[in-house]
Amino acid sequence: MKVVVTGGSGFLGQRLIRALVGRGTLARDGEPERVEQITALDVARAPAEFQDPRVKYMHGDLTERAVVAAAMDAADSIFHLAAVVSGAAEADYDLGLRVNLDGTRALLDVCRRLPRPPTLVFASSVAVFGGDMPEVIEDFTTPTPQSSYGVQKLIGELLLGDCSRRGYVDGRAIRLPTIVVRPGKPNAAASSFASGIIREPLAGVESICPVDATTRLWVMSPQRAVENLIHAHETSSGAWGSQRAVSLPGLTVSVREMLDTLRAVGGDAAVRRVRFERDERITRLVLGWPARFSAARALALGFEGDRDIESIVRAYAEEHAR
Repeated sequence: MKVVVTGGSGFLGQRLIRALVGRGTLARDGEPERVEQITALDVARAPAEFQDPRVKYMHGDLTERAVVAAAMDAADSIFHLAAVVSGAAEADYDLGLRVNLDGTRALLDVCRRLPRPPTLVFASSVAVFGGDMPEVIEDFTTPTPQSSYGVQKLIGELLLGDCSRRGYVDGRAIRLPTIVVRPGKPNAAASSFASGIIREPLAGVESICPVDATTRLWVMSPQRAVENLIHAHETSSGAWGSQRAVSLPGLTVSVREMLDTLRAVGGDAAVRRVRFERDERITRLVLGWPARFSAARALALGFEGDRDIESIVRAYAEEHAR
């Protein structure tokens, strides 16, 4: 089996590649196949990319058809993680359209010409919901994105569904919650602070929180996100039916609860390193996202959420204390 991971040099892409190499196999419609090659396509290089004889890195722009065609050559399975994140897509409309929309379309166009339809897992987002939302997002709640990023992700879901209907791909889109705790440096995502208020204080560095302590988020750990990406691939096509997008299980957690957990793990000194400095642009984006989902369909499909926020923070602290 040949696997392609777009955004493969990124944080989540690298964790996914490590997991796939560690497993050695990946199932398609219930039949495990040996992972022989993983092509990681990304516009940038990571400081320390995971190395393995089965992993090949290609550095190029997802919107360049020749680059995409070369990466997808005879691909059996694709994990499409590459994207301009929420805050950056809002700040630069043209960049968001080019990468999140044109890049996804270029990928799907190349898939149409592959020898057989690949299994394609698309990393979507809870940002496809927004505006005047119910308290709990149900599986039948209509997506109403209130950000350019959310609109671009929703269009990607619809294109994926149509290409699946036509038989070009066997697609499945999973709406990821906010992923915490991300290692490394802050990025341009509006939700970047959700990791920063844990990561930086535990490292002895001050962190600025741009939203109020009462702000609630729908979150998931990196480990669970990778497990769910793989599960999305391994779930049978018949189980997805005609509805190719699903909102994943997560945890509803407030900033205050995250800081209480930070105190339990890192002590009062860590909490004192968090400084509140409200940013209206980020607040507006974050408050436009839902904080509670029923996730009934995802649970029925076998997807899983995390147990609690403390287990997420402790797992991060233990991993990065080594």
